[in-house]
Amino acid sequence: MQVSDNDPAKWNLALNNARNAQDDLGKDNIDIEIVVYGPGIHMLRMEATTATRVTQAIKSGISIVACENTMTAQKINKADMHDAISYVPAGVIQLMKRQQQGWAYIRP
Repeated sequence: MQVSDNDPAKWNLALNNARNAQDDLGKDNIDIEIVVYGPGIHMLRMEATTATRVTQAIKSGISIVACENTMTAQKINKADMHDAISYVPAGVIQLMKRQQQGWAYIRP
């Protein structure tokens, strides 16, 4: 899944979609990765309104990865970010790689 909007409603939609997919298919039967870049990166900060939901998603097995290119461009440090997320060098490239590997692409 892609989240590139700095909008709690969009984030909640993405997290709901991910949880629903786990509920419908069984969380052991699906891998879900939310790739975050652009303005959406702010929703991964420790003080973000979505921090609790991000924590719950990660605990349920959903991978959430932040784009380091975006962080560099916006002068954001890992110390500012939610402590349970992962990182990729480039969010757009991560999405492309996942599609090449056969993953479905979803943009809520």
